[in-house]
Amino acid sequence: MKIALLGAGHLGKIHLKCILATECWELAGFYDLDDKNAESAIAQYGAKRYKSLSKLFADCDAVDIVTPTPSHYELAAKAIRAGKHAFIEKPVTQTIPEGRKLLQLAEKHGVKVQVGHVERFNPAFTALRGMTLNPMFIEGHRLAAFQPRGTEVSVILDLMIHDLDLILHLVKSPVTKVSASGVAVLSNTPDIANARIEFANGCVANLTASRISMKQMRKMRLFQPDHYLSLDFLEKNAQIVRLFATDAADLPPTENLMEFDTQAGKKWLQLSMPDAAPVNAIQRELETFHEAIATDSDPIVTLRDGFEALKLAHRILKEINVREKHTNLVTS
Repeated sequence: MKIALLGAGHLGKIHLKCILATECWELAGFYDLDDKNAESAIAQYGAKRYKSLSKLFADCDAVDIVTPTPSHYELAAKAIRAGKHAFIEKPVTQTIPEGRKLLQLAEKHGVKVQVGHVERFNPAFTALRGMTLNPMFIEGHRLAAFQPRGTEVSVILDLMIHDLDLILHLVKSPVTKVSASGVAVLSNTPDIANARIEFANGCVANLTASRISMKQMRKMRLFQPDHYLSLDFLEKNAQIVRLFATDAADLPPTENLMEFDTQAGKKWLQLSMPDAAPVNAIQRELETFHEAIATDSDPIVTLRDGFEALKLAHRILKEINVREKHTNLVTS
């Protein structure tokens, strides 16, 4: 199966390298109107450059869209109308109407679309497979140093959207309330933001994202009855703290436990670190995209998943705008 890359910038070249490293995909070539990007991709990987999308579509079965967010809809729509399966980097589109139109197009043309929410493939997250997850409080911090690329969208669409996808995947319940604040510091859109998201089942998620931090951090903590889980997406590991009561039928060997007394009686804590097999997350998501096409199954991160994360991101942005207008009104 042949795949073509759309966008050979910084992240595009990473995708290009990952495509070449897979055994399932054959690279047809790439499309990028920027001569500097194109020359670099040709020099590094010997990839074939296409200057015509129609010729590129004629030579491939699927496309990998890694262009700036404002161009996602136009390129994806053209590819889907040409009957090509599409992998689209997050956020899936810049606006909600664009995302909704892509859903309609994908259904009409019967193609597979996967969205690049790469943290679903991070070993810290995949290590939890098989566990019963029912978080009632989630805390996330995603901090990064400022980079000019990506600032065509807010930090919510740039960084926080990773965590929005994760919590929507974890909490199978409708969002009932969103509170948010954010500040634009180095760009024209919020560079640092905090959001509190409440769900119908009682779960609350508190997320912070910043692209003006002095240090990097990508952590998420999940709290649920009898469990505390800590995920470090940078270090690619997970820690699980489990609480056992005296009458627990599945009490593990006592040498693995820390015993303490509570008002409710004797309890035990067990700390474990599940195996987090090292993996190239981008390569793995591209491989699963191929698997979805080959087996006619749903991608791990569907177009609907990407659209729901986009809708929640815009709901947060709306709350930030409302708060900003209220603040300006009070101080004026």
